[in-house]
Amino acid sequence: MIEAIGLIKRYGSKTAVDDISFVARPGLVTGFLGPNGAGKSTTMRMIVGLDRPSAGSVTVNGKKYAEHEAPLRDVGALLDAKAVHTGRSALNHLLAIGATHGIGRRRVDEVIALTGLESVARKRVGGFSLGMGQRLGIATALLGDPATLILDEPVNGLDPEGVIWVRTLTRQLAAEGRTVFLSSHLMSEMAQTADHIIVLGRGKVIADASVAEIIALSTGTSVRVRTPDVAKLMGLVTAPGIEFVQARADPDVVTVIGLSAPQIGEIAAGGGVTLHELTPTSGSLEEAYLKLTEDSVEYHAGHIFAPTDTDDSEKAIR
Repeated sequence: MIEAIGLIKRYGSKTAVDDISFVARPGLVTGFLGPNGAGKSTTMRMIVGLDRPSAGSVTVNGKKYAEHEAPLRDVGALLDAKAVHTGRSALNHLLAIGATHGIGRRRVDEVIALTGLESVARKRVGGFSLGMGQRLGIATALLGDPATLILDEPVNGLDPEGVIWVRTLTRQLAAEGRTVFLSSHLMSEMAQTADHIIVLGRGKVIADASVAEIIALSTGTSVRVRTPDVAKLMGLVTAPGIEFVQARADPDVVTVIGLSAPQIGEIAAGGGVTLHELTPTSGSLEEAYLKLTEDSVEYHAGHIFAPTDTDDSEKAIR
């Protein structure tokens, strides 16, 4: 388990992490999200003792990282896959790391096989592709068979098969009762992998909930209704705050916002409205993330082109 309490990190006058508290629990994949500069990397560095908090505390399995006698056996971390001696082979790198904790060749061979590095195990790391470097980083994190895994962008550089492999591996590790703390910019992947999400924005926690809860709270839910009695259904709804969005291509289809499918079904039944379709829909994790962080990012996708000359911009539109 990872537990942060009132965690603060300042660099001079800049506050990178601003009084955050959260818990990443065993048996779950906890996704750690946020825009660039939100404080994610700083937080991860504080968890493994690479940065000292300005205030507050963070513990892993009940202890500060520096207090663990054999940290590799408690915490496995991938923070920078490039932090490897490029002249060493993957095998020698893992043997050297293992030697610091009395971890022998058998376990090294196990993680090499687990991460698909057999064919390149004796090659120098300096010649590795980005994806192979990521696999070596994951192998290093797994070397001590730790109870807690901290993985920063583990699918970076991996091909689709590798991405699926990481997803399966993290889910399996969580199912074994381990704590998996996972950072990624791929929202579609996080939606399929994480059980719980923590979102940072400008150094603060702006969301801490399950994936389903974050999507529901941030994007809301709607219901797609198909009925030959659209106007009649709309006339039966008198509660304030309910929206109807009628499809232009099909006049029999309307999206209802603010009512659940059971509520719509009961209203239709009471008013004699025939229903041909009643389908609840919800937003995606990506939509929820963008809405949550819209005030915490420096650049927005819609602001890529910002002309400074009005006349020139009008000519370009024409």
